Amino acid sequence: MKAWKKIAIGVGVLVVLALIIGFTVHQSSKNVATVQTGKAQRQDLSTIVSASGEIKPKTYVNIGANAFGKITRLYVKEGDHVRKGQMLAQLENVQSSADVNANEASLQAAQTDAVAADAALKTSQADLLRAQADQERNKLDWERAQSLYKDGLISKSDFDSRKNAWATADAGLTQAEARVAQAKAQKDSADRHITQAKAMLTRYADALQKTTYPAPFDGVITNLPVREGETVVIGIQNAQGSTLMTLADMSVITAEVKVDETDIVNVRLGQPAEVTIDAIPKKIFHGKVSEIGDNAIVRSSGVSTSQQNVASEEAKDFKVVVTLTDAPTDLRPGLSTTAKVTTATRSSVLSVPIQALTMRTKEQMDQQNNAPGSVHAASPPVKDVASKSKTDDELQGVFVIRNKKAVFVPVATGITGRTDIEVVDGLKEGDEVITGSYKVLRSLRPGSSVKIDNKAPKKEEEETS
Repeated sequence: MKAWKKIAIGVGVLVVLALIIGFTVHQSSKNVATVQTGKAQRQDLSTIVSASGEIKPKTYVNIGANAFGKITRLYVKEGDHVRKGQMLAQLENVQSSADVNANEASLQAAQTDAVAADAALKTSQADLLRAQADQERNKLDWERAQSLYKDGLISKSDFDSRKNAWATADAGLTQAEARVAQAKAQKDSADRHITQAKAMLTRYADALQKTTYPAPFDGVITNLPVREGETVVIGIQNAQGSTLMTLADMSVITAEVKVDETDIVNVRLGQPAEVTIDAIPKKIFHGKVSEIGDNAIVRSSGVSTSQQNVASEEAKDFKVVVTLTDAPTDLRPGLSTTAKVTTATRSSVLSVPIQALTMRTKEQMDQQNNAPGSVHAASPPVKDVASKSKTDDELQGVFVIRNKKAVFVPVATGITGRTDIEVVDGLKEGDEVITGSYKVLRSLRPGSSVKIDNKAPKKEEEETS
């Protein structure tokens, strides 16, 4: 055989062998998944509930009209700082002042009548004492006259005269007693007239007082929708009355936010919060939860569920008030704000990236553990780590790399941080878990061979899919 034929045959054999080897490597690489990984490590975790709302003072009042009338004077303007008792507004009060003056005069007249009635009562009482003395004296004279007349010492006419004198004195006593009773009744009537006049004066004085509006506390005028010369009305039944102004106590500032119903169960009074205000960017304020609403608020309408007659399937929120501890002095009510409430904190807990968590069925777990040459997961009992929010056939866990294979390990989780989640049971510190990509994690089978490539972009496959 010629040399060139031998060389050709050798080259051909080498090419065939290279093709066979390449095909074998290619086929084997098809069953190897390229993954990104992370470590199970200890760190401090905090669970954050974020909600948006607006800045509100803790104490504020809408000062509404207490009477019908025209505004004759406004003593303040919007943004003014006022002190408690300072005059804010004045309504026309000509009629109210006249009513007060008339009732003050009526009260004085009633008091004068009461003085006169008291004097008349004292006079009647004095007359009664005199009549009692006259009656006693004439009675004794008549009794002596009876004895003397029996003994014949006085005449019949003298006896009759003394008898008539006693009868006259007795009648005078009865008359004096009647005058005393009459004077007492007049005195009582005069006293009641005084009480009536005082009540009327109180009524009209209250009406007059309602034409003036002093500040109920120290604060800032945050809203002034009226002007001098406008007529205001009081509210009746379902008709809302005129609002003169809003006074807010800006010494205590709160952020009133709406927390989703799924997060409200974790919010407690006194929990710390970080508050950001859209009007003051790149600055964080601090506060604590001071109030949690009891009634749910329908998100679309803003109406409390307690005010609805029918049940609603719409999303709901709960009001949460965060009192700021370092609020600036130039804050204004109504500014948009976001509060991040720290509902739980754990120090030095074992954690993994949130995206490492995935779900697998018990059937897939059984296939992993029963496969020939498989690597069994050293995991806690399934019943202890199964997710309560899933069905009994699904397990929550992570894929751990052991002997270049993806081993599914059920885990029990705790609190959730911004990017990591606490692992209560199922892993140990230093375990290498698969964190991506999402497409690989979704389809990865327990026990599959894997290749680690942490340099590849984690979202590369997701973006191209």
